[in-house]
Amino acid sequence: MAELMEKVACRTPAEGRTGVTNIPVWKFDAVRAAILDALRAGAMRYSDLKDAVDARLDLDTKAKLGKLGWHVVTVKLEMEVRGEIERLGVKGPQQIRAVG
Repeated sequence: MAELMEKVACRTPAEGRTGVTNIPVWKFDAVRAAILDALRAGAMRYSDLKDAVDARLDLDTKAKLGKLGWHVVTVKLEMEVRGEIERLGVKGPQQIRAVG
């Protein structure tokens, strides 16, 4: 039961923002794994990320997760803070890629 209560503090890379959003570890891990898998093929537009994550999660996980788009944004921002993914400095729509 304790593992159900464990949370990940998700931060944002935006300067001046110091707040955190706490989400359950299992939700963070599921969305993080799907993001990394989606980026395995290379950079992608941020606007395509939610659909890519959606395609990689099973129905049961998605049903328990809640709002997928909110979780994708929250986990993506924490992954940026951790240096696991980065935004590309290109003109036009935001693009991201895995680091390393």
